[in-house]
Amino acid sequence: MKTRQVLTHTGQEFTVPQGIQRIDTRATHGWQVRYQGTKFFADGTTGAEKSLAAATRELLQRIATLPAPVVLQKSPSAHKTSDLPPGISGPIMVPPRRGSRVRSAVLSVLLPRYGQDARVKSIYIGTERTYTDRRFEDALARAIEMRAEVVKKYEATATRVKRKQGLELKAQLRQARESRKAHV
Repeated sequence: MKTRQVLTHTGQEFTVPQGIQRIDTRATHGWQVRYQGTKFFADGTTGAEKSLAAATRELLQRIATLPAPVVLQKSPSAHKTSDLPPGISGPIMVPPRRGSRVRSAVLSVLLPRYGQDARVKSIYIGTERTYTDRRFEDALARAIEMRAEVVKKYEATATRVKRKQGLELKAQLRQARESRKAHV
């Protein structure tokens, strides 16, 4: 899991995991967990180190039990002119194949892949002569099913990767604690 160095208003420096932000204003000092919602841990009387430890425990607990947040669009863009679901465009008229004069219509489906470039698949609807509303509806149903299947797989992979990162962070924290105890 990515970490970064954060300097508090008192000059203390901490290594902070992704998903935790430092809040230092005139009246507020503490750490905020930002993972599937937010939760604030004030420095209060315990100090920044203990509030960071509590925030880190909360982050690890959320990573272990909640699905990873993903940035895939859940609804169509406001500027989209059709009422098709996100990731599906069309119908698109494609040029005729070699030796033919008839164009065909397809739906274009964006298939996200976690950690890789997305793929685009075309779902055939029909030619200019065979295109019907029924064929369009059938192709749209296949496109929606295909996209839903891939999004589900994407979300599962994102959660699996995030949980692995959470376990690695836990191990790093344990190792850092043991090393501090050895030096005392």
